[in-house]
Amino acid sequence: MALLVALSLAIFCTLVLLRRQQKFDARPIVILGTGPMTEKLIEEVDCSEDECRLAGLVDHHPPTGEPLRSIPWLGTFDRLSEIVDSVRPSRIIVALGDRRGRLPLESLLRSRIKGVVVEDALDFYEHLTGKIAIEELTPGALILSKGFHHDGLPQAIARIMSLTIAAVGLIVCAPLLVLVAIAIKLDSRGPVFFVQERAGWHGEPFDLFKFRTMHPAGSAPPTSEWVQDNVGRITRVGKWLRRFRIDELPQMLNVLRGEMNLIGPRPHPTTNQKVFLEYIAYYGLRSTVRPGVTGWAQVRYGYANNLEQETEKMRYDLYYIKNHTLWLDFKILFETVFIMITGHGAAEVRRQVRREEAVRMRAALVTAQAVEQ
Repeated sequence: MALLVALSLAIFCTLVLLRRQQKFDARPIVILGTGPMTEKLIEEVDCSEDECRLAGLVDHHPPTGEPLRSIPWLGTFDRLSEIVDSVRPSRIIVALGDRRGRLPLESLLRSRIKGVVVEDALDFYEHLTGKIAIEELTPGALILSKGFHHDGLPQAIARIMSLTIAAVGLIVCAPLLVLVAIAIKLDSRGPVFFVQERAGWHGEPFDLFKFRTMHPAGSAPPTSEWVQDNVGRITRVGKWLRRFRIDELPQMLNVLRGEMNLIGPRPHPTTNQKVFLEYIAYYGLRSTVRPGVTGWAQVRYGYANNLEQETEKMRYDLYYIKNHTLWLDFKILFETVFIMITGHGAAEVRRQVRREEAVRMRAALVTAQAVEQ
């Protein structure tokens, strides 16, 4: 049995390494257009782990304002063919808002024949970031896009995997669960478990179980469900339980009860459901799959503390719902275990560091160019 587990881990780690090597071509990228989507792409390329880099922008006029002004303007649409011959990009990203009569179709076709990938900005953004730009997404594009398959063998396997891991996990972790319960009782007054009504599959409410990590609110209800509004209530033990995600382990019971899967969008409190449905585009799609103990948004972004951050997490959730595969579930599980073992935050924290470094480098480049002039 131990040999089988070790062999499975070795195979999985090998697959992870192989997938990490499947990065975008390191040759430069050319972006066609200077609209709002272009700004998003520049920001995401800056903080991406992939080795792609921006060669410059092609548009009718030189871009103005940051961050577009700091990216080289390569020329106008009618010069696209010679720009491609000069820059030799691996990809041309079409980021035009209004494309009617504006696309240099002949030049793009020639580029395709030469082996240059011509890709829509939304598709490139999705592949690069692991999230979907919901503010740029139209219902028509969503309906016609590939993905969103939630029946058949992969879903059945995912459900069996969830039940198996939940059952084995509760047995193996039983001593740890007992120790955590004792620590919670010794640390502060109140129950061991925190039970809260959450919105589940098809919007049906259910009681979610967690280890209690905060002092009870008392007679006065909390101002919101977000952590930043309740940080003063977090207990000493709760701080460590939250850091290593141990407070989520009782949700294995929710998995066995059929209310959750191991992997899926995190269930939100029912008190927030109505607000999110009103203000976050396509939020209702979250309820088309079972919620999860961990999920793509959880490992890529972490906790959300306001409506803007919840919207950002929705971008990741929609990516998961659209592109669900067993491989993606394994990747999420692997990253969750990494977070639990190391206590390191989600990938968005590391992305923010790379983003800040890129902003500083671009500012230094703009300053140097100004000095030369």
